[in-house]
Amino acid sequence: MQTAATQKTHLKGGEWLIRESAAAETFTPEDFNEEQGMIREMCNQFLDAEIYPILERIDALEPGLMKSLVTKAGEQGLLSVSFPEEFGGLGKDFITSTIVNEYLGAGHSFSVAIAAHTGIGTLPILYFGTPEQKQKYIPKLITGEWAGAYGLTEPNSGSDALSAKTTAKLSDDGKYYILNGQKCWITNGGFAQVYTVFAKVDGDKFTGFIVERGTEGFTQGPEEQKMGIKGSSTVQLYFQDCKVPVENLLGEIGKGHRIAFNILNIGRLKLCAAAIGGSRRALSDTVTYAKTREQFKQPIANFGAIKHKLAEAALRIFVGESALYRTAKWIDEKEAELIAAGKPFNEALLGAAEEYAIECAALKVYGSEVLDYVVDEGVQIHGGNGFSAEYNISRAYRDSRINRIYEGTNEINRLLALDMTLKRAMQGRLDLMGPAMAVQKELMSIPDFGSGEEQLFDKEKKLIANLKKAILMTSGAAVQKLMMKIENEQEVLMNIADMAIATYNAESVLLRVMKMVEKKGEAECGVYLDIMRTYLYDAADEVNKAGKDAVNSFSDGDEQRMILMGLKRFTKAEPFNTKDARRRIADRMIAAGKYCF
Repeated sequence: MQTAATQKTHLKGGEWLIRESAAAETFTPEDFNEEQGMIREMCNQFLDAEIYPILERIDALEPGLMKSLVTKAGEQGLLSVSFPEEFGGLGKDFITSTIVNEYLGAGHSFSVAIAAHTGIGTLPILYFGTPEQKQKYIPKLITGEWAGAYGLTEPNSGSDALSAKTTAKLSDDGKYYILNGQKCWITNGGFAQVYTVFAKVDGDKFTGFIVERGTEGFTQGPEEQKMGIKGSSTVQLYFQDCKVPVENLLGEIGKGHRIAFNILNIGRLKLCAAAIGGSRRALSDTVTYAKTREQFKQPIANFGAIKHKLAEAALRIFVGESALYRTAKWIDEKEAELIAAGKPFNEALLGAAEEYAIECAALKVYGSEVLDYVVDEGVQIHGGNGFSAEYNISRAYRDSRINRIYEGTNEINRLLALDMTLKRAMQGRLDLMGPAMAVQKELMSIPDFGSGEEQLFDKEKKLIANLKKAILMTSGAAVQKLMMKIENEQEVLMNIADMAIATYNAESVLLRVMKMVEKKGEAECGVYLDIMRTYLYDAADEVNKAGKDAVNSFSDGDEQRMILMGLKRFTKAEPFNTKDARRRIADRMIAAGKYCF
């Protein structure tokens, strides 16, 4: 099914499922260059100096405070990292912008404001604006002089964004579009100067517009009182015969979906980055607490039950970061390839992000769920103190919950990831049929028990190959059995998506650790081997369970028995003492006093 990669090749989106990746060609955080390391430290220092000391003031929505922090970040160059030099940006690559998102991601409500500003608040204009629009808005947005926001969601259109009711009609004199309607849950809405707003021209052509604060007929509601991210500005926007100049039309009439959906691909990856950054900070706080909190005359960090939680949180963070930068590098390389082919920078990055939209959706799901796990267990380890506002873990817990909802709910992203994979197969962009048929043939043959002496990582690589076969087998059987009805079987689709997410993560962490061992030697990488092997051992069970749930819901009789036998065969992992491995992972952090991988 798989072929060894002997030369540099660019995997297409979703192609990891049917091809083997080489560790040497996989980008990892250990590959950051000196400049990227410096930018990472700048982000950490900014949070330490400017954000953490005033979290209470931020959460209280102190008037003017968040806007001033956005401006301050702009003055330090943290907003302009990935923007072109022609607009005053630093022009750095996609990896570097991902680093900024990850390491500023630990800033609670501030992180939300920054991510919205540099992402959905600015990118639509950068990628779809006219030269005049870019010159007018981008320089002020990337310095933080102005703040940006994005108006897509409406009271009755969330995941179904194209069902928006806000309308736009050309005025009789042809100088304005008259907008009527409302938007809700608008991040930065209370202080932004520039808004990307979507409305339907003549009631049916979904279109983007640039709306400035102060435009006649444009008002905002009061700040929403939220469960978490309390310090981020969230308001409703109202348009009552709002007069938007025709020159503020963004992109083409009726092509607003291109803006909305392409921006989301990048946003999903960057949300994962921010969630991983937030997870790292929350876990470090929890490790510190576990070392200092004593019960039964000793620190609770000494107890096995606590070590299990600390280690599980750490390995999920490490795995998420591995998948994140593997994907970010692919996007970076695809962007460079498209630019070399003559594409302008905006089309190049959007095209690269679209190519890896499957992986971006998977990252969004996993990153947000890692953060939820880390903060939930963080509260548990803090005990009663975790329920007190005095301890920051309670804020982290409240702030985390929104991440599984925005940038597309995790349910939508699971369905999207699989839907895009199947559509690409039908379009001929991704050859799933050949490998799937090979798996069916293999099921009828005698298992290969291997021969000869095994090399380091042979067992892990074989497991990954088998997990991919389990996905191909299960999804192939589902498509054959359900045919066109499969889109209505969301439970089955989400089961298969979970199989794919776990396998992509497992391969990503294996490649990262293989690369580390190649550079440092096996003896120096013991705890990283523990992280990788523990995750793979658990991933095999996760793939098996999700696969069984799917198979049991669409098949029966001999067909069911054969597929279940295949699942058992393809998800069999070597016995591994995860208890001791987790203790070693936890002990490394306890000694360091923080997340240290």
